[in-house]
Amino acid sequence: MVGKRSIFGSIAGRQEKDNFVTEEHWERKALVGIALSVIDEQKKARRWGIFFKLAILVYVSVIFMVFVSPIGQTSQADAKSSHIAVIDVKGIISAGAYANAEDIIDSLVLAFENKKSTAIVLRIDSPGGSPVQSGYVYDEIMRLKEKYKEKRVYAVAEDICASGAYYIAAAADEIYADKASIVGSIGVRMGGFGFVEGMKKLGIERRLITAGENKGFRDPFSPQTDKEIEHSKQIVAKVHEQFKSAVRNGRGQRLKESENTFTGLIWTGDQGVEMGLVDQLGSVKQLTRDILKQENVVDYSPRKSLADNISQKFGVVLQEIAQSVSY
Repeated sequence: MVGKRSIFGSIAGRQEKDNFVTEEHWERKALVGIALSVIDEQKKARRWGIFFKLAILVYVSVIFMVFVSPIGQTSQADAKSSHIAVIDVKGIISAGAYANAEDIIDSLVLAFENKKSTAIVLRIDSPGGSPVQSGYVYDEIMRLKEKYKEKRVYAVAEDICASGAYYIAAAADEIYADKASIVGSIGVRMGGFGFVEGMKKLGIERRLITAGENKGFRDPFSPQTDKEIEHSKQIVAKVHEQFKSAVRNGRGQRLKESENTFTGLIWTGDQGVEMGLVDQLGSVKQLTRDILKQENVVDYSPRKSLADNISQKFGVVLQEIAQSVSY
């Protein structure tokens, strides 16, 4: 009997232990399930939040498409009455930058063609950039001035109007600046780096095969020859002559040339007046209000297209969506 009771007691103990383990396992499963459910609900809530952000963005974008004016993002009503056209030239002048020749020229053409615009003001805040892009704008201003002789062009330097930016300003009938503005830098540079000595120290060999003896011209991993240096100087000098010619042509008798005028030095606005690089001191507001006597100013500046802005916003939202899925 004792043996049977021991056996039955042992079996009962094991069953009780198994029931406890099963109950503990069930509780753990339930807790895990609840936790996963909460996480899933958080994911869904996040996705819905992003969806609503996206929907609001689309709605706002459509509203902008309906109401935004095509002329420099400015009011059509303002452009239909007598006004001064203002065009920004800001930042580096380059084909891929905000201040690129194509967009600036498009704005210039719109401003000149509008019969209600009485004058064009270039609002410049740029250290310069591409001589090609600057030359395009300069030439187009000269062409438009010849075609629309009744309209004068003014350039106003804000913080800086140097190098290629001054190249553009030189096409204006008059140039204005603040006394502390930086103007000038009438020069040309060709820069780069050479890694030849560093490669020698590291034991790196340059292997370059070319067809044409000068095809490796200005390769930073190959030594420069005297012939290459001289050719580079000739190129820079040629572009510099084009720059000087544009300034002389644009400024005419007002330019007080000295030995430093075309050395690439920069000057303050008041020094620029003394040198004939600037006509008067003043801001856009002072020019339009006190000299041109026209308070109605319409901004023809090139703008980022609405599609570009929307694309950028969509990119941010889509990134959020991708991140939320990976949680």
